[in-house]
Amino acid sequence: MTTIFTRIINGEIPGRFVWKDADVVAFLTAGPLTDGHTLVVPRQELDRWTEADPGLLVKLTSVAQIIGKAQVEAFNAARAGLTIAGFEVEHLHIHVFPANSMADFDFGTVDNHPEPAKMDTNAEKLRTALRAAGHGEFVPQA
Repeated sequence: MTTIFTRIINGEIPGRFVWKDADVVAFLTAGPLTDGHTLVVPRQELDRWTEADPGLLVKLTSVAQIIGKAQVEAFNAARAGLTIAGFEVEHLHIHVFPANSMADFDFGTVDNHPEPAKMDTNAEKLRTALRAAGHGEFVPQA
C-alpha cells in the first residue's frame, strides 16, 4: 500500500520540499509544532525506523542534523528538536523542528490548520538557510 508520504514524494500531493536527494527527502509537515517543522523521510517505504538499513538510518539522521542546524539559524531557535514517533503515518520519518523549550516537544500543541502563506515563507526561510550553509545542490526551488 502506498503511503501519503510516497504520494508527496511522487508529486501526487503537493509538498513544501526543502531537501531532495537520491535516498532522502525533507518537507514541511502539514501539522507543525513550531515554524519550520520538517519531516525527513526516506524515499523507500519502511514502517519502522528499527527496520531501516543502518546506512539509510545514518543518512536520515545526517540530513536531519543539517536541517536542524539550518532551522536554528533561520528561526533563531535555541535548539533543534528531533523525534521519531512513527504512529502518524506508517512510513519512517524524523520530525525536526526549531525548539526554544520542552514545551515545543508537545505534540498536543500541533497546529492542524497553519496559514498557507506562512508555511510558504517558512519553507523559503529554511531553503535559504540550507543554501547559505552550502547545501544548495539538494535544495529544490519552491
